[in-house]
Amino acid sequence: MTSPAVSDQHKDLMDRRYDSGVADINHLIDELREQKPGTEVPYVDPIHNADECRIVSLYSNIGQASETGFIWPGDTEAATRMLGLQWQLGLRPEYVMPWNVHPWFTPGEANGKLTPPQISAGLKPLLRMLALVPRASVLVAHGTEAQRLAALLLKTENPLLWRRGFKTFKVRALSGRAFAGSPARQQEWLDVMHEAYADAMARTGLGRPGK
Repeated sequence: MTSPAVSDQHKDLMDRRYDSGVADINHLIDELREQKPGTEVPYVDPIHNADECRIVSLYSNIGQASETGFIWPGDTEAATRMLGLQWQLGLRPEYVMPWNVHPWFTPGEANGKLTPPQISAGLKPLLRMLALVPRASVLVAHGTEAQRLAALLLKTENPLLWRRGFKTFKVRALSGRAFAGSPARQQEWLDVMHEAYADAMARTGLGRPGK
């Protein structure tokens, strides 16, 4: 059960989904929802900023959509891991744009393992989103589905990619079976993600953490 305070916070964020920093991206999400009536397409939280974005976090959204109505890494534990990672790196949210491999969800149902056609269907929305974040030049692909879509993206040889010197990193998903392991193994996976985002920050002019 969601507490009234949390519900009020979610409502405030939803009321701000067309703030200037994310308006164009969330209008795109409205278009995606209209393409497939009856589906749910989570919005981008207004804490992010399309003009400032340098790094795209691409999630393999095989679970259910978040009750918040916004894109998130997979579940509460995944969101905690992601926030902890960003805090350790000093990576501010306006420099990161979250996105889902397959933007659409059936309300109340998990997507489950995405099929190749579902992954391919996410390519055009991803390209449209990338056109709205002109300073982004790195994509971190979380999980198998995200890595497959990242590979499809590079195969397009879209001019947008080579103009920006686009780079992709492959890391684990942050939730579910992908993160089922001993504490030591989980720390190893987090260390790999830390290095990927640290490298991404250095490549995009944000400076390498610790330097």
